[in-house]
Amino acid sequence: MDGHDRVGDRDRVARLRAALLEWGARERRDLPWRRTRDPWAVLVSELMLQQTQVPRVLARYGPFLDAFPTPAACASAPVAAVITAWSGLGYNRRAVNLHRCAVEVCERHGGALPDDRDALLALPGIGPYTARAVLVFAFERDVGLVDTNAGRFVARALAGRAVGRRDAQAIADAAVPPGRAWEWGQAVFDLGALVCRKRAPQCDRCPVAGCCAWARSGWPRPDPIDGSAGVSSPQPPFAGSFRQGRGRLLARLAAGPVAASDIAAAAGWVSDPPRAARAAASLVDDGLAVWRDDGALALP
Repeated sequence: MDGHDRVGDRDRVARLRAALLEWGARERRDLPWRRTRDPWAVLVSELMLQQTQVPRVLARYGPFLDAFPTPAACASAPVAAVITAWSGLGYNRRAVNLHRCAVEVCERHGGALPDDRDALLALPGIGPYTARAVLVFAFERDVGLVDTNAGRFVARALAGRAVGRRDAQAIADAAVPPGRAWEWGQAVFDLGALVCRKRAPQCDRCPVAGCCAWARSGWPRPDPIDGSAGVSSPQPPFAGSFRQGRGRLLARLAAGPVAASDIAAAAGWVSDPPRAARAAASLVDDGLAVWRDDGALALP
């Protein structure tokens, strides 16, 4: 059974394609990573956008690429410089993985990101979704994408039911209009971000409402996105979390090494040194920090 069989009515999908592409051409957001087909710039944007809102990425994307315009520039820089340039985006392991990826790209691929899915997957920090995103947005390959925004579109509009990961990917692949994967992918993302939202989807202004499987069936409950592949679950509150303490400590390290006796204060947990010690250890485990010979904690 292929993706079309899973979706059902091919005529409905054809009309949905036409409506979404027309809407996308008219409403597509002007984002800097959409003005390039450079595989490195695309990869940087994809890693930055993982679990991070667009406004925060907009503030960091240009300066980061100014500092590290190529894999070679990133690979030759100290890891600490990459982490510092990444500061403010959160999930800083992505910066370490990007540096490791750049090193391997230079060592194994002559400084250019490969246009092969398996070769991309073999690089540090690149998973199945990111590999596909690079293929679509840099090399314009006809493959589908299933992330948080696209996952809602697949479940609601294409399938009209909850879908598992393999099923969702097959449906997404089958829906891509041949030769138009780049604009299709951008339109799907914008629809998910602006209209087909997780809470209170704007069905009354959706360009594909007349072709949407969920809408055509009368919006039955539960919502198809519940339990579907790619649709994110709510994160626990950041305030007071372990992630917040780690972030404070890492921000302090950007200003210079921190003595072991000052780690609890730097993490914001003066009354809980053991928790701060665990935060420091986790930064070291993730390659975000190192212990110096004098016992101080520092960026790599």
